[in-house]
Amino acid sequence: MGSPGGQMKKQIKRVVDIFMKFMSFPLYMSFICLKPIVGKRKAFSSVMQAAAILPGTSGEWYRRGILQWTTQNRLTDCCISFGCLFSDPDLKISRGVYLGTACNIGKTDINENCIIGSNVHITSGLRQHRFDSIDSAIRDQGGRFDRVVIGKNSWIGNGAIISADIGSNCVIGVGSVVVKPIPDYAVAVGNPAKVIQSRKKDT
Repeated sequence: MGSPGGQMKKQIKRVVDIFMKFMSFPLYMSFICLKPIVGKRKAFSSVMQAAAILPGTSGEWYRRGILQWTTQNRLTDCCISFGCLFSDPDLKISRGVYLGTACNIGKTDINENCIIGSNVHITSGLRQHRFDSIDSAIRDQGGRFDRVVIGKNSWIGNGAIISADIGSNCVIGVGSVVVKPIPDYAVAVGNPAKVIQSRKKDT
C-alpha cells in the first residue's frame, strides 16, 4: 500500500489526465470531420501535427489526451514529448513509454517501459514504396505499411531509424539503422545495425 503522499500524487495525475483529455476533445472532433474528406490516416497525421507544437508539460499531457481519443490507447505513465509526429492511427503505446522530442512514429507497437530517444524514426516497415517499374513514378507504384514491434523495456538511442522489429530488453545505439529484426536482450549499433553483445548473461 502506497504512502498518503504517493496516493495523492496519483489522484492529481488522474484528474489532470481527465482534464487534458477533455481539453483535446475539440481537436478530436476535427479528426472526425476530416476523416471522410481526406481519409483516416491523413486526418490522424494532421491533428497530431497540430498537437506536436504545444510546448512544456501541458503539451505532453495534451498529446496524451488526443492520442487516447484517436487510438484508444490508455497511455498510463507515458511521456509524449514536444515535436512528436505520428503518421498512422494503427498504433499501440503501452504503459511507461517515453518518447523523446521530435520523434516520427509510424505503424508500430511500442511495448511497456520502452525509452525512445529524441529524433527517432520508427517507419512503417520497408515496403512503403514500390520501385519495380522504371517507366512509372515511384509515388504511383503503391506500397504497403507493415507493423514494427518494439519489445518491452528496450532503449533506442537518439537519431535511430527503426524499420524492423526489436526484441524485449534491447539497447539500440545512437544513430543506428535497424533493417533486420533484433533478438531479445541484444545490444545493436551501426548502419545497418549489428548485434555486438547480449545483455543476458549465461548462468
